[in-house]
Amino acid sequence: MLILLSNDDGVFATGINVLFSELSKIADVWIVAPDREKSASSHSLTLHRPLRAKKIEERIYAVDGTPTDSVILGVHKILPREPDFVVSGINEGPNLGEDVTYSGTVSAAMEGCILGIPSVAVSLAISGYRNFKAAARIVVKIMESLFEKRFPDGIFLNINVPDVEDIGEVKGIKWTRLGKRKYNNYIHELRDPRGDTFYWIGGLPEEDEEDSNGEGTDIGAVRKGYVSVTPIRYDMTALDFLEKGIWEWDVGLY
Repeated sequence: MLILLSNDDGVFATGINVLFSELSKIADVWIVAPDREKSASSHSLTLHRPLRAKKIEERIYAVDGTPTDSVILGVHKILPREPDFVVSGINEGPNLGEDVTYSGTVSAAMEGCILGIPSVAVSLAISGYRNFKAAARIVVKIMESLFEKRFPDGIFLNINVPDVEDIGEVKGIKWTRLGKRKYNNYIHELRDPRGDTFYWIGGLPEEDEEDSNGEGTDIGAVRKGYVSVTPIRYDMTALDFLEKGIWEWDVGLY
C-alpha cells in the first residue's frame, strides 16, 4: 500500500512524524505537508503565487502552502504513483463538531476524497498526556482494517482519538455523527502599545452535556474514552430538504 501523509501542523510536527514511523511498518508512506503550521486554514488553495516543495529527506517533502496544496502536489507531482490512501494527521488537538469546517487536517482528507482516493483525517484530543504513539498505533489498526474495504464514493473518515496515558485505557471505537462545539470568549478585543484596538479570534470550548453532544456524537464518544469515527461527505447539498419539498416557492421572476 502507498499512503500519502499530510497535516496542518506542519511537516516537523510530532503527530505526523510519529504516525509516519508507525504507518511505515505496514505501508510505503510519503509525507507531503506544509512547511509550517497551517491550523484552521480550512480547504484553502494557493492561487496567486507560485508553490515550492522542498525535499527534507527521502519520502518527506515540505510545501510552502496549505494542506490542500500539499495533497494536490503529492498526488499529482511528488509521489511515484497515485496513493492508495490519503491520511491527514495526527492533529495536535481534536477536530470535533463544527471544527471540521475550519480544520486544515480535515480538509487535507477532503481533498484526497475529492480526488477519488480513500481518505482519513486523524486528531488527538489532547488532555495532558500528548500520547501520539498510542494514537498512531490505533490508527495503524484502523488502516489495516480499511485496506480490505471499499470506500463509498464521496465519503471520508474523521477520526478523533482520546489522549490517554496507556493505549489500554481506550474503551473502543464508535461510529459517530458530528456534535456541536461552543466556544467562550470567542473574540478578544485588545490594544497594542500605540493604543490601537486589535482583535484575536479564539477561545476555549465549553463543556456541556446537551443531547447534541451525548450518545452517538463524536464529542460524547471522545469524552467517554472512545475513538470516534465520523463518516463525512464533501457534498453539502441538503438532500432531505430537496426530497421533502419543504418550501413551495413561486418567486414570479417574470
